[in-house]
Amino acid sequence: MKTANTMIAMLLCATFNIALCLTDGLLPNGNFEHGPKPSQMKGTKVIDPHSIPSWEISGFVEYIKSGQKQGDMLLVVPEGASAVRLGDEASIKTKVKVTNGMFYSISFSAARTCAQEERLNVSISPNNEPKDWGILPIQTVYSSDGWDSYSWGFLAQSNEIEIVIHNPGREKDLACGPLIDSVALKTLPSPRRQRGNMLKNGNFEEGPYIFPNTSWGCLIPPNIEDDHSPLPGWIIESLKAVKYVDSDHFKVPEGKRAVELVAGRESALAQIVRTELGKTYDLKFSVGDAKNSCEGSMMVEATVGKTILQVPYESKGNGGFKKAKLRFKAISRRTRIRFLSTFYHMKSDSTGSLCGPVIDDVRLVNVRNSRRA
Repeated sequence: MKTANTMIAMLLCATFNIALCLTDGLLPNGNFEHGPKPSQMKGTKVIDPHSIPSWEISGFVEYIKSGQKQGDMLLVVPEGASAVRLGDEASIKTKVKVTNGMFYSISFSAARTCAQEERLNVSISPNNEPKDWGILPIQTVYSSDGWDSYSWGFLAQSNEIEIVIHNPGREKDLACGPLIDSVALKTLPSPRRQRGNMLKNGNFEEGPYIFPNTSWGCLIPPNIEDDHSPLPGWIIESLKAVKYVDSDHFKVPEGKRAVELVAGRESALAQIVRTELGKTYDLKFSVGDAKNSCEGSMMVEATVGKTILQVPYESKGNGGFKKAKLRFKAISRRTRIRFLSTFYHMKSDSTGSLCGPVIDDVRLVNVRNSRRA
């Protein structure tokens, strides 16, 4: 069932017949399957800045075909047959019609090819004036495939925006840089509290676009505040990302979406909620595994103010889960609820990929309403 905000965006697009006004899904030629003509390339380098349909390039940009090699390394394209690689200070950009005042998230897939500390600068420019940007570190590989999908949230401040993905790296080899594929946009509703839950988006059903043909979920980068978070209502207050997973590719305890804490104590999720001083509350949540070869003794640490609950979970990698409850008395009018994984975990498939416990169905209720909740 579509949210009211998404329906409003769709109605606005239909009413005003706005070209390329998008809600959920790939941007025009977002998977780069339509590429340059041979005359617009020199080897793999794209020499015409307007040769990739719907995109404009700047700097050293390569058009990569699936199966292409770089020395002894095979360059894998996650979806379709083509992707682009951004060399040092190279960028790709496109213009999209949106709805002014709506929240959106960008999702894109990226793979590191050379440097150990590659990163990407994502920016949104209304009317060609930079207004919002963020640096996304991509040096840590979380999936077994060598590719990860990343997300970044923003508030549209005009009816047309320019999306720019830029490689700010400084490498001796100009051609070194990350591969980019499958750029998508999704409308995000303003986070609201559901009946019987004081938390916003406690079941994680609202979040960034997950590419249906990939099996690695979508990373939500660190140090993301809740006002522009691609996970509405939540703050990523950690050094590393958390992973947004879906029931089409993973096992989740409830509904269609959940969050995997993939980097131990460096991967934390939080929300600040209004509470009444001296009142007693129950924090309820589910802890499990995503059925993704993440096995062993797990521990989720839930912190509410000065109260800490550690929830052990023995994962056999089959997608099980357990429920937990933390009862506490509010000591302030604003209470921070925080989740992290006590331990670090790697998948048992010998890839060395980071993984961790899944949390879902997070609810906060006044203790007098706890039984009815």
